[in-house]
Amino acid sequence: MQISTDPIWITQNNELAELCERLRQQAAIAVDTEFMRSDTFYPIAGLIQIGDGTQCYLIDPLTITEFSPLRELFIDPSVTKVLHSCSEDIEVFDCLLGVVPTPIFDTQIAAAFAGFGFSLGYAPLIKAVLNTEIPKDETRSDWLQRPLSAAQIKYAALDVAHMLIVYGKLLQILKTSERLQWVKDDCESLVVHAHKSDDYSEAYHKIGFAWKLRAQELAILRDLCVWRETVARKRDIPRNRVIKETALFELARKQPQDIVHLQRIEDIPSRTLREDAQTLLDIIRNSAATDSTTWPARMEAPLALSEAPLIKALKQFVRNTAEILDLPPEVLIRKKEYESLVRSGLKDGDYVLPERLQGWRYAVIGAGLIDVAQRWTSTTIEPSSTHL
Repeated sequence: MQISTDPIWITQNNELAELCERLRQQAAIAVDTEFMRSDTFYPIAGLIQIGDGTQCYLIDPLTITEFSPLRELFIDPSVTKVLHSCSEDIEVFDCLLGVVPTPIFDTQIAAAFAGFGFSLGYAPLIKAVLNTEIPKDETRSDWLQRPLSAAQIKYAALDVAHMLIVYGKLLQILKTSERLQWVKDDCESLVVHAHKSDDYSEAYHKIGFAWKLRAQELAILRDLCVWRETVARKRDIPRNRVIKETALFELARKQPQDIVHLQRIEDIPSRTLREDAQTLLDIIRNSAATDSTTWPARMEAPLALSEAPLIKALKQFVRNTAEILDLPPEVLIRKKEYESLVRSGLKDGDYVLPERLQGWRYAVIGAGLIDVAQRWTSTTIEPSSTHL
């Protein structure tokens, strides 16, 4: 049965409550969002789409004022929320409702394990599974305008119209291949990691070339990054509208002590210079003066060139395993996990797997990766100081 693509609008609180009460009797619902985020830190929900297997519903978050029924639906453990490439949708719901939907089933993750390819878009997935074409030409349109155009409404409805059918077919494939639990575990991991902390003290790790800074400079960078994260959220503007990463790095490295020298740092927006110059100078001065025991440890430099053959050997092992399993290598391991594994054994050859490789992936590739690394270490020479 194909779901109707003539959507029912939900614009009133009582309509939402009635809909959510019915949907809580479902085993699974299809969910999607449309949102805007060009000038804000937080996404602004423009539309919430839900499919129940027979009908599409378009929930208007611009007119609804009581979201508790939707909140309760999204955390109901008996209803699986089916989404596609759901990381941004999760953030929308976290901002709008204060909850992360659970349990979730991400059809993009499932498609990779079912043999349809890694990071497959929704329209290609519908084409591959159902041989049905759906338009994707309204992706960048304005979802906060009212009324929405007929093309927008059709586009939004189609984003959930076929999702439960695809969900059912993916479930069959995954059960047959005994990979359903793998998908469930990876989807649960998305939920766990979506719960945000107000501790931004590790944000400086994401700044490019931060490994070049000394401990005192890292202390300054750390405090500047905490300030940027706080301000971006408070003012609801993108991080780069507060200050760019390149400027944060230069501020930590050059440590300007007055307005004149501060203004010489590139990539500081004019508003920040106008409103926050003294704050930046105070952070730099105060952070530099803190006790050295509170400074972060220096960050590790990129891996030495001599470690490239080991990385290559590990990647070849994963490719071989993925080929046997008929899986994309990317679903088994991430690029940074290769580096983490290699770093763990640089001193004594005692390799430790990253956390994500210690679940179901341990039996699939984890134990083999450790074996490859240990055998490689027993035959290699001392690493050089030249970096990858």
